[in-house]
Amino acid sequence: MSAVRTLVRRLQERRTDEAGTAIVELVWLAILLLVPLVYIVVAVLQTQRASYAATTAARSAGRAFVTSETEAAAPGRARAAAALAFQDQHVPSGRMRLTLTCRPDPANCLAPGSVVLADVRTSVLLPLVPDALGGNAPRIRVEASSRSPYGTFREDRP
Repeated sequence: MSAVRTLVRRLQERRTDEAGTAIVELVWLAILLLVPLVYIVVAVLQTQRASYAATTAARSAGRAFVTSETEAAAPGRARAAAALAFQDQHVPSGRMRLTLTCRPDPANCLAPGSVVLADVRTSVLLPLVPDALGGNAPRIRVEASSRSPYGTFREDRP
């Protein structure tokens, strides 16, 4: 009988020694799972914001180009429109590359029946990456393109 009492007493002591450890384990588990999850959500949100900026910049650049009064002023207007689209989404436009091409005649973009192609490329730096990595910091590339027709029944602009 004393052996059973000793065994019961030892089991009760073990239970009391572990009291309160479940909350500690839960907190550590929550930290280990939530920190990477929050990091992934922030990275996805920044990439989505850059994607919206690139899409809007490509569309705005094409429209600004084809609505320009002269062909000489068109590239400047397109670049300003693209930079404004990036500014609206609070994305730095320093890494943005805008490429404008015209078809069918690259020398005469504002001719009836021509189409202006606006391609925007940028990259998003992953959040919380230390500056010590320098130029090798991981980035996510974002690209967007848009076609803006000049119109068949419009006049040729110089």
